Amino acid sequence: MAIEIIVPTLGESVSDATVARWIKTTGDNVAADEPVVELETDKVTLEVPAPAAGQIGDIVAAEGSVVEVGAILARLEEGVGGAPAKSAKNAAETPAEKPAEKSVAPVTGQDAPAVPAPAAAASHDHLSPAVRRLVTEHNLDPARISGTGVGGRLTKADVLNAVNKDPSAAPAPATARVPKRAPSRDVDAAREERVPMSKLRKVIASRLKSAQNTAAMLTTFNEVDMSALMTLRADFKEAFETAHDIRLGFMGVFVQAAIQALREFPAVNAEIDGDDIIYKNYYNIGVAVGTPQGLVVPVIKDAGMMTLAATEQAIADFGARARDGKITPDEMAGGTFTISNGGVYGSLMSTPILNPPQSAILGMHKIDKRPVVVDDQIVIRPMMYLALSYDHRIIDGREAVSFLKRIKDVVEDPRRLLLGV
Repeated sequence: MAIEIIVPTLGESVSDATVARWIKTTGDNVAADEPVVELETDKVTLEVPAPAAGQIGDIVAAEGSVVEVGAILARLEEGVGGAPAKSAKNAAETPAEKPAEKSVAPVTGQDAPAVPAPAAAASHDHLSPAVRRLVTEHNLDPARISGTGVGGRLTKADVLNAVNKDPSAAPAPATARVPKRAPSRDVDAAREERVPMSKLRKVIASRLKSAQNTAAMLTTFNEVDMSALMTLRADFKEAFETAHDIRLGFMGVFVQAAIQALREFPAVNAEIDGDDIIYKNYYNIGVAVGTPQGLVVPVIKDAGMMTLAATEQAIADFGARARDGKITPDEMAGGTFTISNGGVYGSLMSTPILNPPQSAILGMHKIDKRPVVVDDQIVIRPMMYLALSYDHRIIDGREAVSFLKRIKDVVEDPRRLLLGV
């Protein structure tokens, strides 16, 4: 019996993935839950397991293909032994593999003819982010495009087909054209290497540029004296680790300090959706982690309900698994506020870029001993610059500055975490 191996749910706001590598190929025997293919999304690389034991049959999506949620990746002949030869009918129904850069698998898990999209599904509210972007860029009316996805939903392939049929549906002109790269000198070209950008890197670039183009982004700065927090850590480091089996770091305190500030300034935890503002009465804090593949942001869900020890444990777990590529899409979805620590790489000051659709991001930096004035005396203190980038469409300057000052106050006197003041 043939079983379809399909693209699983990829997480919030992630509608498609690239087939990075087939771990198994046609004719290979696999056990249930054994990884068979590796997919790369804009947030993470994940392995898709075999739904049952059997033998890999037809591979529908070639390496490099762009596939959407629910698309067929391959067919599995359940049970041990070779897969039976395809009938002429099955062969006719199997989509032909296309070149990697042009292959777009349909979102449906069925090889069925296209059906007209219902009116409700054709509205912008029901479109995936990727489809909505294409419709907007090409000035198309989704109600006039037949959808081949599940329940008549529009897929990227549907929109691209509509664009090809209607040459007048051209994308909006870019505000600035990227100049064509001048050819290198022969002596230099021989020492260059051209490597295609990974799916993750391309989408990181696209999302960050989109954030700059969409949001009215500003950054405000402050500096925090880390003396009290460093003393607290030195005094209780061993006792904390003995009691909770986790090291006491700085990030956990910053997460909890940010949550106190978010409670006081809810606009910083909100997002814009069309003409509405969505205020979120929960605190899912994203912690940016650098990996060899690029920046990923696992999210600590309901961090406002966690103790400091639980927060540190979540941060340590995410950090280790992110570097090993073991973070799942669900663990990177649903963030309401992000913290990025460029200080681990030696950054003294930076302006972090928003992580859409969030409205603000906190940037931490390296601790540097500097002369400061305390009680009219010049003293040397361990200081850290803090940066808050925010969307001015939803957050006023007063709120942004007060929010950052609130974090400064809590970090400089960690007793406030205990007292909630």
